[in-house]
Amino acid sequence: MTKTRISAAVLGAALLVGGAALAQRPKENINPGRHPNLAAAQRLCEQAFQKITAAQEANEWDMEGHAKKAKEMLEQVNNELRAAASAANRNHK
Repeated sequence: MTKTRISAAVLGAALLVGGAALAQRPKENINPGRHPNLAAAQRLCEQAFQKITAAQEANEWDMEGHAKKAKEMLEQVNNELRAAASAANRNHK
């Protein structure tokens, strides 16, 4: 019985750490001097990610996966913002 509890605790900790590693905040790497609007959008994306994390913690992570999905979508938004900045850099010559 004790081994089962220890195993469950270790597994739970591993899942928590793994989940945190997968749900990283979007990287802020758009140059605000060159692309102020895209950088501002990226900053707002980061703030939204932080608020979702706070909501998850306040609700003991019980949001039926919707908060996790929203964080994944914010990661996609961040990727698109970076792609937009890269495209603007390429096309500006």
